[in-house]
Amino acid sequence: MEQDLNKKRENYISWEEYFMSIAKLSAMRSKDPSTQVGACIVSNDNRILSIGYNGAPNGFSDDKFPWARKAENNLDTKYPYVCHAELNAILNYRGSKKDLEDAKLYVDLFPCNECAKIVIQSGIKEIIYLSDKYATSENNIASRRLFDSCGVTYRKMVTDGKKIEINLES
Repeated sequence: MEQDLNKKRENYISWEEYFMSIAKLSAMRSKDPSTQVGACIVSNDNRILSIGYNGAPNGFSDDKFPWARKAENNLDTKYPYVCHAELNAILNYRGSKKDLEDAKLYVDLFPCNECAKIVIQSGIKEIIYLSDKYATSENNIASRRLFDSCGVTYRKMVTDGKKIEINLES
């Protein structure tokens, strides 16, 4: 079936699908073997302000970084060291802090309480997430309390099982 070139294409992705896809694509840069998370910060006029993914801090070798989830000593796990995607996206932003005020954050995984504090301090006002697999954890309960108290809205993105595929061949 030939497309009518006098009409706009009909099967394009929505803004939400676009921004969440960028967050998911960013997550693919993560070296974490168990949890890859990406984040995309967007202004109210649908301009991408920044992106980030979870990983080692700048200057900390990915090869020497402990990626374990569990160990006898917590210092031998990733948790004391890893920078979360939300933190990296906020720190990667190079514009005026004022531009982050009232922005939206698209992220794979609902933010932990530490990221919630950073999100609130940055001025971001809306969180759109895909997964909330730690919803009953104390960290995520604290996140919700923080967001609710500080006027940051959050919602799970409805995807209807849609998949978006990227082919890098021309």
